[in-house]
Amino acid sequence: MFATIKQIFNSKNKDIQKRILFTLVCLFIFVLGKAIIVPGIDKYSLGVTQLGFIELINVMGGGALGQFSIFALGVMPYITASIIIQILAMDIIPYLSELKKQGGVGRNQLNKITRITGIALAFVQGYVYSFAFLGSAGSGILNVDYLQFALVLTAGTSLLLWIGDQITAKGIGNGISLIIMAGIISSMPTMFLTAFNELTSDSSIIGILLFILYVVVYIAIILGVVYIEGAERRINVQYANKSNSSFGGRQNYIPFKLNSAGVMPVIFSSALISIPSFIATFIKNEGFNNFVNQYISMQSPVGFSLYIILIFVFAYFYTFMQIKPSEMSDNLNKNGGYIPGVRPGIETTNYISDTLSHITIVGALFLAILAGIPVIFGLFSGLSSNVTIGGTGLLIVVGVALETYKQLESQLQSRSYRKGRR
Repeated sequence: MFATIKQIFNSKNKDIQKRILFTLVCLFIFVLGKAIIVPGIDKYSLGVTQLGFIELINVMGGGALGQFSIFALGVMPYITASIIIQILAMDIIPYLSELKKQGGVGRNQLNKITRITGIALAFVQGYVYSFAFLGSAGSGILNVDYLQFALVLTAGTSLLLWIGDQITAKGIGNGISLIIMAGIISSMPTMFLTAFNELTSDSSIIGILLFILYVVVYIAIILGVVYIEGAERRINVQYANKSNSSFGGRQNYIPFKLNSAGVMPVIFSSALISIPSFIATFIKNEGFNNFVNQYISMQSPVGFSLYIILIFVFAYFYTFMQIKPSEMSDNLNKNGGYIPGVRPGIETTNYISDTLSHITIVGALFLAILAGIPVIFGLFSGLSSNVTIGGTGLLIVVGVALETYKQLESQLQSRSYRKGRR
């Protein structure tokens, strides 16, 4: 790591330094923009002061939603749209399935469709949030004020998508992921300060010990995420036209990460379980509110169990959506490759599928434990939801930071290799 940092500040890597600086400037624009309130809004008179059900979105946006910033929606509409398009492209809509098979041109077209869908979702979400947050802004659901606020929020999301594209093209790492990471990091000081104030409110030794335990829990989460991101299962591969037995022969293998789905299962489980709570806040029915709080809220035993189950479900779904055993088997066969001891064709497909299933169970279990620890700690310590959900944010931050570091290290190594050949 220190060697990588030393390489970054080497005078011969000025292009890398420019990319890093460009990325930091773009992220600073995001942090600056989330402090700008939507014009015409008095944040102290918002109709919803306790987010609860959408606290994850607020944490990922660095508190932008809580104060109704122009970046209140963040990039979540785009992420939701990307998942919808990926699902529909799985032989559900033939046109999208054909685009997926057309290589780079098809991917570019799918990306355009995803962005248009994301902007449309941003408008719908912005309109719903405007109505939920600003119930007293006017009479009727079709009030012009709601339309104005929704347009501003949609424009904010569109600007963030453009900034994310610029980071990806001219900076370091994936722009959308870095924007999410920047939002979470900017909200962490407030989260830890809130945890300290809540746990030490009575100035007792127990409160101080609980806060120390709280910090230890988060350090354990960081170490756990680092372990999950680095762990992988390697399947040896032999090629008919190559030999690995000769001196200096390189062993070929297919690496499968322990958690191929990343933190997406946690994000979508949290989002899905929050929908009933959002509806309850929107319709304001006491009976439905009580039902949600008792059986669906993440702070209830039933809701927490449902949350863990959803993490497992999405871990399997997202893993097999990204890695298709049948396509991998076909590619191996086309390139003259095979897994020793396994026949090409359906047996190879089944072998890869079984291997993925086994490691996904372990990966999803680790992910569920890491996502569940902050919630359990919050239940026993009485911490507010914005603090407990911060554990999910920490999962995202560490995962994105590791991926960005790997990409930066890869770029430095490739440049050193090119210079060495000259």
